[in-house]
Amino acid sequence: MTALEPRDAATARPQAGAPDTEGVLGRSHRSLTVGIVSVVLLIAFEATAVGTAMPVAARELDGVALYAFAFSGYFTTSLFGMVLAGQWSDRDGPLGSLTAGIGAFAAGLVLSGTAGGMWLFVLGRAVQGLGGGLVIVALYVVVGQAYPERLRPSIMAGFAAAWVVPSVVGPLAAGAVTEHLGWRWVFVGIPGLVVLPLALALPQIRRRTHGRTTDAASVLPGGRRIRSALGIALGAGLLQYAAQDLRWLSLVPAAAGAALLVPAVLRLLPAGTYRAARGLPSVVLLRGVAAGAFVAAESFVPLMLVTQRGLSPTLAGFSLAAGGGTWALGSYVQSRPRVEPYRDRLMFFGMVLVAAAIAAVPAVLVPAVPVWTVAVAWAFGCFGMGLVIASTSVLLLHLSAPEEAGANSASLQISDALSNIVLLAAGGAAFASLGGGTVTDTATSAAGSHPAAFAAVFLPMAAVALAGAWVTTRLRER
Repeated sequence: MTALEPRDAATARPQAGAPDTEGVLGRSHRSLTVGIVSVVLLIAFEATAVGTAMPVAARELDGVALYAFAFSGYFTTSLFGMVLAGQWSDRDGPLGSLTAGIGAFAAGLVLSGTAGGMWLFVLGRAVQGLGGGLVIVALYVVVGQAYPERLRPSIMAGFAAAWVVPSVVGPLAAGAVTEHLGWRWVFVGIPGLVVLPLALALPQIRRRTHGRTTDAASVLPGGRRIRSALGIALGAGLLQYAAQDLRWLSLVPAAAGAALLVPAVLRLLPAGTYRAARGLPSVVLLRGVAAGAFVAAESFVPLMLVTQRGLSPTLAGFSLAAGGGTWALGSYVQSRPRVEPYRDRLMFFGMVLVAAAIAAVPAVLVPAVPVWTVAVAWAFGCFGMGLVIASTSVLLLHLSAPEEAGANSASLQISDALSNIVLLAAGGAAFASLGGGTVTDTATSAAGSHPAAFAAVFLPMAAVALAGAWVTTRLRER
């Protein structure tokens, strides 16, 4: 059996009653597809808009010192939400996790949008992260249960396409709302928009999905998974705190964070993930390597363009805008039936593109290099990410038995989120140690950032992405 063969024949059969030639927008799937893609669209819009409103919110709430926690709080609680969603979805089906997650996501937005102080704002972001973790894993389980295998690449491409418009329009819309109505409306205006997608999707999800199909004794006990999830969340939080404070005293929370994090990760990820064992473990590892390297590098691109080349924040943001379209294009390419036999080679090519793009970006630290080369390089890198990220989702569902879809989807998302946290922390520490200044106040401290500080972020991340190209050679079992 190879990694590209289904583990369970039931996962490869089209859903009963659905015509073999029907697509994701055919009559049987139209309402579900429009509903769940719209949910992803709104989450994408919020994710791209918040970054624009966040500096203003932190300044008005007198909480610039806590700025980083508004981001890390979201990612930390989302890790716990992912594990909880996997356990919940495998036991009772994805409907409960999805509805609870959307409720928590909306409640977190309202809490942040109405906060009178920065700690309450951070709490809202943490509640929002919990909801986001519940939602994303539940959506993967919905795809695994409600769509036949031949349609899964297409729906994953739809998820990627849902990020295109928000990646371009989101920052501009959020900037206009923040300027004319206030930053709070960026948060409190989104929850009401999710009602229509839910009305379309929930009846279909209730009808097409199910809970556990095997004996409960065959699944890792829920209490152990939840304790491991708490260990991951707390450990990741301590590591992030230590990375923001480069004093020797920070080694204490760093060591405590690692002691909590490492055992929990080993329990929650597939056996052999850390050593790139062939098949499913390498799929999960690749997701983390690709996402972590790319996100850690992307976070520093606008800052580099503003502080080193004098671009305005708007122009710096636009340098990444084309990436939304090329990412969707890469996802579309991987969804074509003709490329299925060559998926692992396509993923290798994608990781090489990602590594090359990250390595090319710091070339603009040389004044003679045109700034527009960043936009071109990043567009190619996003195309590679579109090939890889959607393909890891497809392969994971392909390799998962129905009763394992929730837990394995949670593992994939944990790998994604955890690598974002760890590599962002490592990149931030390297940036600060080489004179990068503080990222939280770009108007002052970061203005004098040394070019070497940016190179210390991008070049190691390019090496991580190149290691991901090797991991793609491990996706097939011998």
